[in-house]
Amino acid sequence: MTALNATHDPKLRSWVAAANVAGTDFPIQNLPFGRFRTAGSSEAFRIGVAIGDQILDLRATGLIDTDDMNVLMNASVKDRQALRAAISAGLAEGSGQQAAWSKALLAQAQAEMTVPCRIGDYTDFYTGIHHATTIGKLFRPDQPLMPNYKWVPIGYHGRASSIGVSGQVFKRPQGQTKAPDAVAPSFGPSKRLDYELELGFLVGRGNALGEPIAIGDAEDHLFGVTLLNDWSARDLQAWEYQPLGPFLAKNFASTLSPWIVTTEALAPFRAKFERPAEDPQPLPYLDAPSNRASGALDITLEVLLQTAKMRADGVAPVRLTLGNTTEAAYWTAAQLITHHTVNGCNLQPGDLLGSGTLSGPQPDQAGSLMELTLGGKQPVTLPNGEKRTFLEDGDTLVMRGWCEREGAVRIGLGEVAGTVV
Repeated sequence: MTALNATHDPKLRSWVAAANVAGTDFPIQNLPFGRFRTAGSSEAFRIGVAIGDQILDLRATGLIDTDDMNVLMNASVKDRQALRAAISAGLAEGSGQQAAWSKALLAQAQAEMTVPCRIGDYTDFYTGIHHATTIGKLFRPDQPLMPNYKWVPIGYHGRASSIGVSGQVFKRPQGQTKAPDAVAPSFGPSKRLDYELELGFLVGRGNALGEPIAIGDAEDHLFGVTLLNDWSARDLQAWEYQPLGPFLAKNFASTLSPWIVTTEALAPFRAKFERPAEDPQPLPYLDAPSNRASGALDITLEVLLQTAKMRADGVAPVRLTLGNTTEAAYWTAAQLITHHTVNGCNLQPGDLLGSGTLSGPQPDQAGSLMELTLGGKQPVTLPNGEKRTFLEDGDTLVMRGWCEREGAVRIGLGEVAGTVV
């Protein structure tokens, strides 16, 4: 776990004025990484650090000599911490770098962002116990959770090629569905398109094939966290998922925030990982004192919706739900990394691990429409009178995340937005 240091000092301020504005996602205590270029240009994407409403071109500062984010992610923890300290010092008020570095800034409003790193493999887990329970009740009222859920982190291998960045526009998926009273399935567009509110854990330094990552070392292999919307076609999924799990219901699109908030930036926002006393405790390979003491992340997550009519009328997105990861996740990021590699599987820099849908215990903390509408039985009525059970063409779904705690400066994960057409 990363210890608090000078880069987390709440009194630290930046010579970039926008970074000192209360409520900004990107104060100097954050310093998330992404890949950017000037909008409308054909430039190669470069590594940038968000600071206030600006992006610092990291290579232009002379601190790195690459535009390959995966190379940066493969650095040792010591080197990552040294780079963060150097960036922080250079952006701090009174820094001697201000004159030179001010020429390496680009306004975020003038930038085009892309997926923050090269994602070779994508594994989606199922850590949201309230989501798993609610969905389970819809299909198995007598046994919402499968017998293995509280013992083993459940996951499946997803599709990396269809992962896009915030602002992604994708076509409504199509495939086979089967009504309960139908003799045979039919083919056509999904009628029950949904979102899934997730965190994406991005791997830093990987491991050699055949060499598992121990739970006590797992955090050293976690580069950072981003927001993830793993879109889901519920009707396709219901027909195809047995016995092997999601396929066409999931592989058409997943959307990431453009920013990776590093493990180091999240140090002030760690929380205890505690299981209910009556639940099975993790097996020894998934357990460690450090994981129990501070393995969880304290992140507030918000979901908003803007319909095509709202957009045409100039109406901003409206909140659907608001929740927190400490109430939602049954497994920690360290446990996911350890379990993924316990059989010798080799992770690589840039691999993405999805948390699974993060829903809280209350209805207004649901991480999907499937839960929020109880499988489409209770439509959501929006302020303009429109109703939704599942997403319609033209709908834009927005997810936001941030960390707040007394004695620490608020940091944000930015937002991830996507539109179905």
